[in-house]
Amino acid sequence: MEITLGKVLLIIYIIINLISFAMMGIDKLRAERDAWRISEKTLLLSAFLMGGVGSLVGSYVFRHKTQKLKFRILLPLALILNLAVIAFAIKLRFWYLPI
Repeated sequence: MEITLGKVLLIIYIIINLISFAMMGIDKLRAERDAWRISEKTLLLSAFLMGGVGSLVGSYVFRHKTQKLKFRILLPLALILNLAVIAFAIKLRFWYLPI
């Protein structure tokens, strides 16, 4: 099995989204326990740094931040921008996805 740049980037993308998903779950758990929280800025930053899928899915799975207007607007926007970056990378043949 050949290791290509596209495969490495895909693995990194998956890891980033798993971390973003976990951050939503951890913050929800901490909110319920009235413990130290992950800042909203950090949660949104992780979404915009290619973690849009994990953050958006995590917010709904854990029912966390779904009522906040800021998150209802910015998480889908982060996902759209993430997808635009991926589409641009594929167009430039920087990220090859065998389909």
